Amino acid sequence: MTLMYRARKGEITPEIARAAADEKIDPEKLRSQIAVGKAVICKNKKRRPIRPIPIGEGMTVKVNANFGSSRDHADIELELAKMRVAVEAGAHAVMDLSTGGPIDEIRRAVLAECDVPLGTVPIYQAAAEGYLAGKSWVELTADDFFRGIEKQAEDGVDFMTVHCGVTRSTLEILRREGRRLDIVSRGGSLLAEWMAYHNKENPFFEQYDRLMDICREYDITMSLGDGLRPGCLADATDRAQVHELMVLGELTERAWDRDVQVMIEGPGHVPLNQITANMILQKRLCHGAPFYVLGPLVTDIAPGYDHITAAIGGAIAAWSGADFLCYVTPSEHLRLPLIEDVREGVIATRIAGHAADIARGIPGAMDRDNIMADARANFDWKTQIEISIDPKRAKEWRGSDLPSVDEHTCTMCADLCAIKNSQKAGLRKAKTG
Repeated sequence: MTLMYRARKGEITPEIARAAADEKIDPEKLRSQIAVGKAVICKNKKRRPIRPIPIGEGMTVKVNANFGSSRDHADIELELAKMRVAVEAGAHAVMDLSTGGPIDEIRRAVLAECDVPLGTVPIYQAAAEGYLAGKSWVELTADDFFRGIEKQAEDGVDFMTVHCGVTRSTLEILRREGRRLDIVSRGGSLLAEWMAYHNKENPFFEQYDRLMDICREYDITMSLGDGLRPGCLADATDRAQVHELMVLGELTERAWDRDVQVMIEGPGHVPLNQITANMILQKRLCHGAPFYVLGPLVTDIAPGYDHITAAIGGAIAAWSGADFLCYVTPSEHLRLPLIEDVREGVIATRIAGHAADIARGIPGAMDRDNIMADARANFDWKTQIEISIDPKRAKEWRGSDLPSVDEHTCTMCADLCAIKNSQKAGLRKAKTG
């Protein structure tokens, strides 16, 4: 029995009860949201106990962090360190996107230690193992793909990205309309190449029921991948992207018919003025399923700063209905992220999610902001640091440049401190005690 099945039968499972308590909502509300597909809790039956993280409508915005090896950099300890810093920085879930080196060992080591949901993109491992076996990607079979999914399911992976909506009809739409940057999804491009070589349909679409059998057996949450997401602003909201989304909406209903939880993945690179429309379109076409977005990045010209371009887009997307933000690091488009890049990406995305929670009116979302305001009014630097979204940096930066005369102020304003002068003017009294 899957979590969705049990929720539909009216059962408030231990996972639902704990997640609702952490989220500070009625467990019956969370149960009902899971039952109708508007919220998910990603947890493989094979996995040891982990923190149940609710993702979906009416919940606080959650943040995912990616890590993973490549052919150029394959070090288990490095990837474990990235996972640790991501969770320490506040990521609610992580994804292992390894494409090189000891992929099985990395994933299993993370599963043994990590206490938040773990996701993967199984097609990456299939491609990597084909390469090691001296095979071209296109020489692999559908059975090769599904064997990889089954292996990762057995290991305990909680959610999987599979690009089921990259169909022959969708690719034909892309060809007819044309794109400035074609396909930027690795999984989407690999499937497009395989389909062209064999002149066959996407096996994940054609054998979708086989995929759902695996998800149902292990209670894996299916993250329906956006293989045709726009990789530049010029391609945003084109016919291929929207057609794939329509296919994913149909597949969502088929998954729910099997009591399988579903998330929908979304763009990509999107101009500011199109973000809200994209969120509304997804929620409508995919029947309110949780929306998991990469960014979106609101400009194409900020390599080295794409954690900022993604946070801008992520805040607007989450305010407009997105539920789950995939972080983007400063090294996006340039290199495999380093440990500090991972940390920067998580913090930037958490800021975006928190800003959206406030705008969405999530109960209690602004409590910490009010505590911060009071602490600033009282020159309570200890509380300011503790309540901040990144206490480590706040403490380091405050301690690195203390004022020489008045410890209550900072070195920017010193005796010109606006708060001190406002109090001298009798505008408000500092709180005491």
